[in-house]
Amino acid sequence: MKKTTGTDRSITQGWRPATQAVRGGTWRSEHGETSEALFLTSGYTYDDAQTVADRFAGEAEGMTYSRLQNPTVAMLEERIALMEGAEACRAQASGMAAMTTALLCQLSAGDHVVGARAAFGSCRWLLDHLCPRFGIEVSVIDSTDNAAWEASIRPNTKVFFFETPANPTLDVVDLQFVCDLAKAHGITTVVDNAFATSALQKPLEFGADVVAYSATKLMDGQGRVLAGAVCGSEQWINEVLLPFQRNTGPNIAPFNAWVVFKGLETLELRAMRQSENAVALGRFMEGRVPKMLHPGLASHPCHELAKAQMRATGSIFAFDVGDRATAFAVLDALQLVDISNNIGDARSLMCHPASTTHAGMTAEARAEMGVTEGLLRINVGLEDVEDVKEDMDQALKAAGL
Repeated sequence: MKKTTGTDRSITQGWRPATQAVRGGTWRSEHGETSEALFLTSGYTYDDAQTVADRFAGEAEGMTYSRLQNPTVAMLEERIALMEGAEACRAQASGMAAMTTALLCQLSAGDHVVGARAAFGSCRWLLDHLCPRFGIEVSVIDSTDNAAWEASIRPNTKVFFFETPANPTLDVVDLQFVCDLAKAHGITTVVDNAFATSALQKPLEFGADVVAYSATKLMDGQGRVLAGAVCGSEQWINEVLLPFQRNTGPNIAPFNAWVVFKGLETLELRAMRQSENAVALGRFMEGRVPKMLHPGLASHPCHELAKAQMRATGSIFAFDVGDRATAFAVLDALQLVDISNNIGDARSLMCHPASTTHAGMTAEARAEMGVTEGLLRINVGLEDVEDVKEDMDQALKAAGL
């Protein structure tokens, strides 16, 4: 299998993002296929014993085992890195595999990590339960408060971990301030960029060290497979992350990698259109619901910051209807929009975070991060937004709103 000119870094780094999304990371076999090949193999054969010895010693290029290298996975990693503006990327089995790997590969007992209180439920579980079990100290703060980041720093602080916009409350973090602060203190920033992807926001441009993804979401875009990714410098990926990954095995399956790889071809188109639809729906609903959490609307406290950091504000927003009974009434009345806890899909999906994505947290923890009983989160898809508006209108009316 040979690499085409599309994988020559001196060429691909000069391409614009839309071209990288379609052409970056393309390898072709001797057959000259136009659609990148899917390699379903766990291992490889060798022409002679010395070849395999040299590869395992790191003295020769080539594949040794699919927990370490696979052609399909390698193509995905190369394309994501190009789109992100990163030196390197390692794909993971899921978004949570990516988050767990990005943290545990660099943290040890006695270290301190500062995390955002507004986060996906499983990310909060890593901070609230897993890290403390291994002697890692944790502080959880309001990530929108710049002073809180500075006040949280200790002599043993090693990592800042946050998502922006955050799931599900759409908190927006000041990337430039937090990344500059971290660099001044020798702290590694790990940014969960799943709500935006590189199509809408590039944390590395603001000084972030590591960007982690649930590629299950917008990168796939059609709700088909689980996938994750971690991007960073070549040195950090190879010397810090890779030893952890190769020995613990949170690897993505080649088929899942191929599906995400093909999804990346349309990522920018989908992300921009879904962002437009989300803003249109948010404007339509604003004033109909007690509280709107949408960084794309002027009413959001961090609207200007979001505009400064992002090309568009994404497909996801949240709103509060007051209580669980009303929230369930809205969900049960939906006719077009599906009830689902997934996001990033081409279909419009809505869920009640307190009883789904954040159900594993205590009521006190949910209250602290703003996940109320009346909160609903919606992923706005690629349907005609007028149809989504009509469905939301009748659902809100059915719930008495």
